[in-house]
Amino acid sequence: MTLNYPLATEKSIAVIEKGNTITYIVDFRSTKAEIKKAFEERFGVKVAAVRIASTARNEKKAYIKLAKGSAASEVAMKLKLV
Repeated sequence: MTLNYPLATEKSIAVIEKGNTITYIVDFRSTKAEIKKAFEERFGVKVAAVRIASTARNEKKAYIKLAKGSAASEVAMKLKLV
């Protein structure tokens, strides 16, 4: 499973509203292309870019920026983040 769970912190909620970006914890072996494909298939939206960072707890965090015409706030409501 590529997408593990969405991150619901103050910073990730702010990024949803300002940057049209969803933050997800993903499988450590996942590539950007796999994350993009899995997110697009699961939520039916277009992804513009995926950025990745490693956390201190040895997890992989993906910042998934949605393309214009796709609203991160709508995906966040489906995930019950906002």
